[in-house]
Amino acid sequence: MDRKAIIVISISVVLLAFWPTLMQRLYPPQPLRPGQAALGSNTLAGVQSGGTNAALTAATQTTTPAGSVVSTNTVTAIVHPGALEQTLVVSNALARYTFTSHGGGLKSVELVKFPEVVACNLKGDTGPRRLATLNAKAPIAAMTLLGDPSLQGDGLFTLTATPTGVRAEKRLSGDLIILKEFQIGSNYLIRSTVRLENRSALPFNVPAQEIVTGTATPMGPLDDGSHVGFYWGRDQKVEHVAADWFRNNYMVCIPGTPRTVYQNGDTNVTWSAVHNQFFALVTIPQDPATSVVGRELHLPTPSREELAQTPNANLRPVAFQTGLVYPAVTLAANQSIEHQFSVYAGPKEYSILAKLAADFKFDLDQVMGFDQTLFGSFSGFFAKLLLLAMNSLHRLGIAYGLSIVVITVLIKLLFWPLTQASTRSMKRMQTLQPQLKALQERYKDEPAKLNKKMLEFWKENKVSPVGGCLPMLLQMPVFIGFFAMIQTAIELRGASFLWACDLTQPDTLFVIPLLAWSLPFNLMPLLMGATMLWQSSLQPVSPGMDPAQAKMMKYMPLIFLFMLYSFSSGLTLYWTVQNLLSILQMKLTRAQDVKTNGKSAIVSVSAPSGSRKKL
Repeated sequence: MDRKAIIVISISVVLLAFWPTLMQRLYPPQPLRPGQAALGSNTLAGVQSGGTNAALTAATQTTTPAGSVVSTNTVTAIVHPGALEQTLVVSNALARYTFTSHGGGLKSVELVKFPEVVACNLKGDTGPRRLATLNAKAPIAAMTLLGDPSLQGDGLFTLTATPTGVRAEKRLSGDLIILKEFQIGSNYLIRSTVRLENRSALPFNVPAQEIVTGTATPMGPLDDGSHVGFYWGRDQKVEHVAADWFRNNYMVCIPGTPRTVYQNGDTNVTWSAVHNQFFALVTIPQDPATSVVGRELHLPTPSREELAQTPNANLRPVAFQTGLVYPAVTLAANQSIEHQFSVYAGPKEYSILAKLAADFKFDLDQVMGFDQTLFGSFSGFFAKLLLLAMNSLHRLGIAYGLSIVVITVLIKLLFWPLTQASTRSMKRMQTLQPQLKALQERYKDEPAKLNKKMLEFWKENKVSPVGGCLPMLLQMPVFIGFFAMIQTAIELRGASFLWACDLTQPDTLFVIPLLAWSLPFNLMPLLMGATMLWQSSLQPVSPGMDPAQAKMMKYMPLIFLFMLYSFSSGLTLYWTVQNLLSILQMKLTRAQDVKTNGKSAIVSVSAPSGSRKKL
């Protein structure tokens, strides 16, 4: 395979890997339409596993005036404007759970061990730190029952603290009682029950019900929403839906007719999850639901005050609300129906999600998103392997940043013999280019015979046309796996290395103001680009390469620099170390070849006198 094919394959693979994220940044969701109801700011941020389940503590009950939660983008609970809201807070060592009388559900989950935003280069900030929060200020509380108005009433429930959690209760007309139980468990788990009781002496026709399972929102003002979406599963099949499905663009970037509601499933929806980059709210019903429903919510643009604090804030934030749908049923007198759920509200930590997957027999670890990158489960396998290796090194006392360096070195050593053989094969191919071109010229009018002669030529000279690109193709799944792992590994959130204070974010040292916008100065991608240029300068140009190909090869590092400039510093750290190791290998291979060729140049020839002489 010639240099041109290698370049095309490299650029194509990288474009495919990063195309969804690039399109999210170039074509973000549309802003609120004029007159559309605002939904209020909504954030989802960080958490950390670990800790034991402390004794539950019932906190204060409050009443606050409620505004309308009506939106043109979603079905909402009917709560009269001005109605008082009762909240009940239950805490343990890991989280604070706030329940609301509006819909009788889980309003938010504050994750005690993690701040909302990782503090990077903050000076003089002594104010209170906001906690990472799931479902914060969502228009609908999790476990809210939606559907026909006969299931709504005024939307107000009565909350009562229990020894293990909270009970929410409401009586509707016709003596239909809605009773919800929430039991707080360990490891971010909640047991929830939604029970409908017919306490009348007559049958009651209960319409189809939708139980809201949560809302996924960006983690903060700088979150571009590229990692926000929802999953759902049936049997062993997992589906992922994000903003691109709702935009419904043609060929990714050509605007199409936007979609408003997603609904799928066929009486066998076994779980659903809303998520952002690092955190998820996973709902597992005891009995499968009929279908899953998802809606995209356009959140309000940041206020002037928020923009003053965060000038680069996302101006078009979006969220996703999901729910599980259950069919209509007729309840006889004094009969009831009950839906039970296990809810996980916490970090996308593989060890926890893998254990849940084993306990519930579903692929809940898919929420990590490893299989959503190029090559699917193939690169996902490498992402899991790399994450386990990184955590194992960290348990030995090695910092996460240094763990990335160690893993990169180990990977390079693993592929070292193959890369060395490939380099020598490419150099051998370069020396054979004149004979190969002559062969092509001789049989240019006989394609079949040319192919046969070329195969014989390669076999005779013991070279392979794919030898030069084989190591790159074999390492590409590892690179994509590294990309997927670094993007969602909660362990790396807030992990520092050298000047980078968060390996999951760009290593911005300062911002350069440029007229109406600003340019972040990210040092790690610049080092990556410099090492790529150095590496390309050491690679000899193939004989016969036309000037256009040579120029493309020369500027290819700049293309990668542009594409990866705003990606996580952990990824650019990996690539920079990989480039330095490749440069080292090229120099060692070249030195070894020079030494070998120097020895082989000493040959014996016959002298005129019959004696032997060394040259």
